[in-house]
Order: sequence, then C-alpha cells, then structure tokens
Amino acid sequence: MTDRHTVKTGIVQHSFLSDIETNRARNLSGIANLAAEGAELIVLSELHDSLYFCQTENVDNFELASEIPGDFTDFYSAAAAENDVVLVASSFERRAPGLYHNTAVVFEKDGSIAGIYRKMHIPDDPGFYEKFYFTPGDLGFKPIDTSVGRIGVLVCWDQWYPEAARLMAMAGAEILVYPTAIGWNPDDPADEKERQLNAWITIQRSHAVANGIPVVSVNRCGFEEDPSGQTSGIDFWGTSFIAGPQGELLYKAPEDRPEEAAIEIDLGRSENVRRWWPFLRDRRIDAYTGLSKRFLLK
Repeated sequence: MTDRHTVKTGIVQHSFLSDIETNRARNLSGIANLAAEGAELIVLSELHDSLYFCQTENVDNFELASEIPGDFTDFYSAAAAENDVVLVASSFERRAPGLYHNTAVVFEKDGSIAGIYRKMHIPDDPGFYEKFYFTPGDLGFKPIDTSVGRIGVLVCWDQWYPEAARLMAMAGAEILVYPTAIGWNPDDPADEKERQLNAWITIQRSHAVANGIPVVSVNRCGFEEDPSGQTSGIDFWGTSFIAGPQGELLYKAPEDRPEEAAIEIDLGRSENVRRWWPFLRDRRIDAYTGLSKRFLLK
C-alpha cells in the first residue's frame, strides 16, 4: 500500500494507423505532454501499436507481436524513464512460437518493468476475433505495485466481469485500470449505439462503487475499416473516463476525437468510502460457492 493520497493520472485517447512507428511517435508525444502537466501515472489504450487487427482472422497478423522483453518494451521503457512516469501500455505478446497473449505492461518511472497482466477474458464476436490470436491469461488477478500505488490492471473484455474487479480489489488494488478497444458497428441504429455505450460506462462505474476504488478506462477512437470487407468496420467510441470510488465521473473524453487529459485522483477517499459503505465487510463469503460453477440449475 502507498502512503500517498493523490496521483495525477493521464489518459491518452488516440486513433491509430497501420504504421507502428507513427503510432509510437504519437503515443510518445501524448506521454510527454501529460508528463509536462504533472501526470505521474499515464494509461494508453488497448493494442495501441497498430490498427485493431482482430477484425479478421489472418495468420500474417502474428508478425505484429513482440516478445517481452523486446522492441515494444524497449520503446515504452524509454518513454517512461524519459518522462519520469509510471506507464501502462498494451502489448501483443509473443510468448513462444504459436503462443500469444494480449498483455498489459506496467513500467516504473525508471523504465523497469513493474509487472505484466495477461488478458483473462477473450472475446470472439464479429469484428472482435480475439480468440484466434490470444491465449487466455495465466497470471490471475494480481495487482502490480508501483511508486504511485497498487494498480489492478485489467484489459477491455475483462471490464464486463465484476468477479475480475472484485478479485483485484480483494488483492489490494488501489485503482482499477482498463486499457480498451471497443466501438460500434456503424450499421447499428442510434438508440442501440447509445445503449451499448451507456452499458459500458455503467458496468465500470459499478466496479468502482462495489469495491470503493477509482476506475480509469482508456479507449481508442476513430473509424477502422474491416480489411476483409465482410463488415462495415468498427467506429471506436472513445469516451475514456475516470470514476471515483463512489462511481462519480471525474472526467469523460469525447466520443469522436483524440484526447489527452491529466486528472487528479484522490486515492485516500477509498478509506472513507469503504467505511461508509462496508461492502467488503458484509460479503456473505459462506454463500458464494456457486460462483465457481458455469451455471446453476434449480
């Protein structure tokens, strides 16, 4: 646990191109801008080295992966050290031949790797064919200790699962962080788009409320074509946000454009909120054995 009570947190909501070097340069600029504003913790979106390649199942896309350590970690390690920030980045990890993960890497201010988290819940939906690329994580739900606090890093599809957030909180996470790549099918009607976006915000704010800790969710933005032409592509909806331990919105980015913002988060509020709303105290752990089952029939 950290003795600090506040941490200025930066979010980098960007759109991306097929060129890795251009994407990295844009991210580096965002990191430097936010560090100049005093940010100590900076969070990037999911799979920010490239376009969101999971719209199709293509074995050639495995060439985008990088080992840890490797060129990806070398670049973002230097970015963290040069700007004196704790940095949460998102990697397409090549662990071994034929074995790949969707992996968040947390860098300490000196550029060292504080820890990694491998995405546990892997979706397989039209436009989001992640099961083709990623093996589910095997590191569990373990927070990563840093100089700015104990960070519970989860990734995108993980954000729909209250169990993941709860286990991170139970393991001592002081803040939940979700690098994300989520958007609309452009063909969906406006009311359906609104329902999806509101559900995405609501579920993550509920994790903050249920666990009494802040949540940082950073999404990409912009339209990306489906290379196969079989769908209408994905319009990533941005709307990166930070919520406090009662679910209150401290910041929300726009839907349709890149945004960089640095927001002060009071980690000390969690202690008071948990005293007022002692959800952890009142959990009926003796009655929850069914949660380890896939489904319960009467």
